[in-house]
Amino acid sequence: MTRAVVTGNQAAGHALVAAGEANRAARGCGGGCYPITPQTEIIETVMAARFSKGSFVAVESEHSAMAVCIGASLAGARSFTASSSNGLLYMAENVFAAGLARLPIVMVVSNRTIGPPWNIWADHGDSLALRDAPWLQLYCDSHQDLVDTTLLAFRVAEDTRVLLPAMVTQDGFLLSHTSMVCDLPSQDLVDSYLPPLDLALRARANHPRTYGQMMSPRETQRHREEIQAAMERAPEVLDEAGAEFARVFGRRPRGAFEAERTADADTVLIASGTSVSTLRSVVEARRSAGEKVGLVQLKLFRPFLRDELVRAIGGAKRVAVLDRDHSPGSGGIMWNEIATSLRERPDVLLQGYIVGLGGGEVDPPLIELVLDDLAGRERADAPVFFPQELT
Repeated sequence: MTRAVVTGNQAAGHALVAAGEANRAARGCGGGCYPITPQTEIIETVMAARFSKGSFVAVESEHSAMAVCIGASLAGARSFTASSSNGLLYMAENVFAAGLARLPIVMVVSNRTIGPPWNIWADHGDSLALRDAPWLQLYCDSHQDLVDTTLLAFRVAEDTRVLLPAMVTQDGFLLSHTSMVCDLPSQDLVDSYLPPLDLALRARANHPRTYGQMMSPRETQRHREEIQAAMERAPEVLDEAGAEFARVFGRRPRGAFEAERTADADTVLIASGTSVSTLRSVVEARRSAGEKVGLVQLKLFRPFLRDELVRAIGGAKRVAVLDRDHSPGSGGIMWNEIATSLRERPDVLLQGYIVGLGGGEVDPPLIELVLDDLAGRERADAPVFFPQELT
């Protein structure tokens, strides 16, 4: 293990390259690469790597980048790429194709606001726009979390009980371009953690296959049912992958979600990404002042763990969801999922707050305002843009 000061993009690039090299005894690695701010350094790292067995193609668009990943994966290679914002949306057709084909591709997304009007800073609207694609989605809160989660993603996606692609996200600039001390795993440790990939569905010269053929309505429904079942198995596989990670690397990575100080909490904050670190400091300050405030970090967004979330909230009567996204005509995307999860808890006042859009600050004063607003409410309203003086 090497301890180094790295940016989020460097951390993600290191993990991707190590994962690709770990498959050299099998079919190697491959994929397509196209630059877009703020993830460009990730694919530059991948393109500069000298793999024992592997090839990455500099293509003309994000759509083609995922097309190359699909081809590499069908050939049995460990496949990965990175994207962001409008580039991710341009890739959307093939994002769905990769998921529906059950290809265990891993993609790092540097979350960035969708334009126009153009904005290069972070919110989660780009990856969440693809929430109905059959991909696992994991949201990271630190450089170390990004490295660990990227390796976990390969282990889970390639497990035969899952066989679905995985999207690992980091907040653009807040992680991608800031530097932190990070433990970067050596190649031998990654080799020990990621077994050689042997895709049963891969193309073979002596065994012709047809991919993406027409299906009847009944076959289509069965296909979707199989994807749903795979999604439902993913949390257990993630737990197993975390335990194996701890055995190999000597530390336990963050799980599907983390509940902190919720056992006796009467108020709970829920968030994803880098906002969690800020919330954590405010929760500790409020606890020191005698207030029973807790925190839930949603790391795994797809599949969404409804029952586990309800248990994590416990007996809390007031819950604030901080969404760094906006679904027009609906509100916050996480808030929608959580409201559905709490449908049998009418005793909970659940309020959604839309914060940090376009890279706006989610700092301690803002969290204090959220907590004060939540405490003063007699009933919940539709999700509100916050702070309201900006609207």
